[in-house]
Amino acid sequence: MKRSLAASFFSLVLLVGTAIVEAADAAPQRIISLSPATTEILFSLGLGDRIVGVTSFCDHPEAAKRKAKVGGMSNPSLEAVVSLTPDVIVLTTDGNPQEAEERLRKLGIRTYVWTERTLAELPQGIRKLGAAMGAVTQGEKLAGGIEATLKSSKFKVQGSKGMKALYIVWPEPLLVAGPGTAIHDAIVLLGMENTAARAATAYPRFSIEEVIRQSPDVLFIGKGAGMDMRDVSQGFLKKLTSVPAVRNGKVFYVSDSLYRLGPRVVQGIEELAACVR
Repeated sequence: MKRSLAASFFSLVLLVGTAIVEAADAAPQRIISLSPATTEILFSLGLGDRIVGVTSFCDHPEAAKRKAKVGGMSNPSLEAVVSLTPDVIVLTTDGNPQEAEERLRKLGIRTYVWTERTLAELPQGIRKLGAAMGAVTQGEKLAGGIEATLKSSKFKVQGSKGMKALYIVWPEPLLVAGPGTAIHDAIVLLGMENTAARAATAYPRFSIEEVIRQSPDVLFIGKGAGMDMRDVSQGFLKKLTSVPAVRNGKVFYVSDSLYRLGPRVVQGIEELAACVR
């Protein structure tokens, strides 16, 4: 009877996100991650040794650069993926096309789809991913630490209430961070108003006229891939001399920590807070 119950238990499957993940005794040993954010999370869960492939954009931590590359987020090479004989492919709804996941499933390859996009969703997303990869304890520890930090008062910045901020993702054409992003959540967490909060998309395109009209008190300019954003943004800033942020020297160049919904977002929020202080 005990043997029968044990057999029944270990034959159960756990439905996590959109992935069917087998019980803990079948934790994936060969993982491919198709997004930089999930790659960072998997490494932070201590699963680096199990990762056999990543995208060409997965550059953090350093160890990720040494993993086999399977192409980009939107166009991963199925041939490269299959050649690595993965147990599971980790994808995200924020960058990987649904067609890629469907094709992988048709090939009989198990998938896990990360659906979280906001700071509030991050801790639970980590818990689910950790459970799916057989790293429940690590997932709870990582998620709990992030959760406690986000709920603490360490990000309260005196005098920030009512301050208007705009986060520039790219100056020309002008792309900014809008609602539904970790960047927007970070700005709000610091007590400021995101002047792109009412945009219809996560990363809307703005005009110079719109920035002048919104008149932000603070401008954050995020790190560009292999680009010196100080040089890239000079022409753009010359058009905004009447904006309080530019006029008062409140233009800050920051890292890409908030571009990926993962453990480094805490560092990204601390960086914005330090700029405002």
